[in-house]
Amino acid sequence: MSKVAPLPYDDRKVFTVGSFNRGVSTWLAKLPTVWVEGEVTELKRHDRWASVFFTLKDPEDGSCVPATMARGKFDALKLGLADGERVHVFGRPELFEQKGDFRLRLLTIERFGVGAHLAALERLKTKLAGEGLFAQERKRALPLLPRRIGLVTGNDAAAKRDVLTTIQSRFPAANVLVAETLVQGPRAALGIVDALRALCEHPDVDVIVLTRGGGSFEDLLPFSDERLVRAVAACRVPVVSAVGHEQDTPLCDLAADVRASTPTMAGKVVVPELSELSGRLDRARASLARGVARTLERDALRLERDAERLRAAPQRILERERERVERAHERLRTAPALAVERKRAVLETTAGKLRVLSPLQTLERGYAIVRTESHVVTDASSLAVGGAVDVRVASGSFDARVEEVRAE
Repeated sequence: MSKVAPLPYDDRKVFTVGSFNRGVSTWLAKLPTVWVEGEVTELKRHDRWASVFFTLKDPEDGSCVPATMARGKFDALKLGLADGERVHVFGRPELFEQKGDFRLRLLTIERFGVGAHLAALERLKTKLAGEGLFAQERKRALPLLPRRIGLVTGNDAAAKRDVLTTIQSRFPAANVLVAETLVQGPRAALGIVDALRALCEHPDVDVIVLTRGGGSFEDLLPFSDERLVRAVAACRVPVVSAVGHEQDTPLCDLAADVRASTPTMAGKVVVPELSELSGRLDRARASLARGVARTLERDALRLERDAERLRAAPQRILERERERVERAHERLRTAPALAVERKRAVLETTAGKLRVLSPLQTLERGYAIVRTESHVVTDASSLAVGGAVDVRVASGSFDARVEEVRAE
């Protein structure tokens, strides 16, 4: 892209037309998207054209602004617009640089009167949010490998094809149960509720995808119906909502466990990529094999240590028994001598006590034992003068005769 820069002419800066247009276009691109109300005039559409052109006119003062929209987006809205209809358009201003044409580049169009529907939906949204139907803590995780996937969609819808194609390409073994129903019009909401409930009651369905392609605001209204929103919230299995385009947010999106921006994205979130899953399994298998190998290695080392201890155990037992026998033999060998010594000590102690108590010990201190033929003399008055007595001293004895008795 060429730069937006002026040419110097003496004391002034001069922009070329192209540079000026690029500068204005760049500035306009920074402006936010806006809603504009007006009447459609000079509507021009052709199958060979990439865009649809018309003029948006203010019925009050006649002010006009050119507007353009990609033909694919315009046709997808299915509004059937004609000159003179009043609409709300959403887009951003832009400048066609080549010709300097100012216009609105539109993202969507709504017939006038949609605002009342929006207000009603906002009131319903507030009500259901107050009941907790949109609370984050209600959201459930999707199963990794669902036994069967329920799909609520329209008959021969592109959205159905996108979901099925994506699931088949990512995980060919997936089992999908399709419930076809009306997805727009006055009877659509009840039909979608019935299809959703039928899949919820199926015992093998682990997750449900609710989908349809893009459309006008009116086309998507069934997916904001209170009955459907409550049915989504009450479903026993997780629900993935993939309704309309990314910018569309029907109320069922808020009640669902997961919102997918497109049907293709819905197919991606409900099944894993087979190759990725196989890779994870291979890594898990390798990790398990390494863990088993390490366990076997540790067990082998432990068994080897145990075997070594078992081999050495008899020798250690014999050594301990030999030492015990030797100690017992030594005790037996020394036991008699110890017993004799203990007995000798006892005898010596007893002998010492006997010696202390023995009369002989008294005799050794110079005393004597005097006996008559009938008794030991303890009282001198029991003797008679001239009587014979036997006198025992510490060493030996002798006979004596009483010559005098003295009483004390």
